Amino acid sequence: MYRAVTRQIEVTVEPNFMPEHPSVAKGQYFWSYTIVITNSGNETVQLRTRHWIITDATGRKQEVRGEGVVGEQPVLAPGERFEYTSGVPLPTASGFMTGRYQMVNESGEKFEIDVPTFSLDSPDNKRVLN
Repeated sequence: MYRAVTRQIEVTVEPNFMPEHPSVAKGQYFWSYTIVITNSGNETVQLRTRHWIITDATGRKQEVRGEGVVGEQPVLAPGERFEYTSGVPLPTASGFMTGRYQMVNESGEKFEIDVPTFSLDSPDNKRVLN
């Protein structure tokens, strides 16, 4: 599990390699990832946008920007959490993702929170330690 905290908002990520996914038959590797966003602060916030940077094993980067997550722009009161699962294909057996969410509080202040960088590794990928 990967974890980042920004302004008392915790983001945890748990990636999961999915060898049975249909994109694997097309020469791609596929991971799901489950993200939990927990508001440990004392102000209500709303997730407005996402920005992902996805890097494969060859160093090729893809940026993804958009409104909300999984079609939602969740509002989190103090103590509330939001959980969702999404997925990502890669042309290589490993890679990593990192990102940020743009949030807005009740007074209209916009700010960004970090999504921890997380590794995408298939079980058959041999690890090399430097």
